[in-house]
Amino acid sequence: MRLHYLQHVPFENPGSILDWAKEKGFSITNTQVYKNDLWPEQQDFDWLVVMGGPMNIYEEEAYPWLIKEKAFIRAAIDSGKVVLGLCLGGQLIADAIGGKVTQNPYPEIGWFPIRLSEEARSSPLFSFFPHQPVVFQWHGDTFSVLPQEAKCLAESDACKQQAFIYRKRVFGFQFHMETTSPIIKSLVENCAGEMVPGTYVQTPEELLAHSEHIVLNNQWMAMFLTQLEKMDRQGDL
Repeated sequence: MRLHYLQHVPFENPGSILDWAKEKGFSITNTQVYKNDLWPEQQDFDWLVVMGGPMNIYEEEAYPWLIKEKAFIRAAIDSGKVVLGLCLGGQLIADAIGGKVTQNPYPEIGWFPIRLSEEARSSPLFSFFPHQPVVFQWHGDTFSVLPQEAKCLAESDACKQQAFIYRKRVFGFQFHMETTSPIIKSLVENCAGEMVPGTYVQTPEELLAHSEHIVLNNQWMAMFLTQLEKMDRQGDL
């Protein structure tokens, strides 16, 4: 299997997803979009992972590569790839398939519980999750309106749509189960200006104090990906 990922800033990489993919023997390639890297052909990869970043999906004047990226994501979906978007990545997917991305009622930065839908809990992709998993959040926008074919998988008190599935093979997560301690430290260093005190904004100390949450988040991501790969190989997606 061949995994390709799109990275928007140097300090936010796929974290534990890369560890999982290497362990499973995936070949891994990437496009550093902020460097104006060349884009691969659709036939050159099987899975696409779209990372997060501090920009918004509608800031095309400041980040002109967003236009090409949205078209690339749409083409990957139309080609039947497995596509996974994290935070900004999930928002880009939602926009590419006809959804709407807007400012969330609250900024959400820190460790907060989500609630999975009944459909998610009955799926082998998510059935192993606890009732209210605590996950890592860092976002101001969200995919507020999903297209008809997409189904919401999770919500939280701060954000009504935390995850979605589209056509069985495309997933958008508002949260970051792939995060690692170095990534969180880099986010705090590079995006400190976003940490304005609020109802759902924790302090840098709180973000960095929960290595046990990082371990669990990485485990859940690995279990999800392992089941996803199994279903993909068996033709169940």
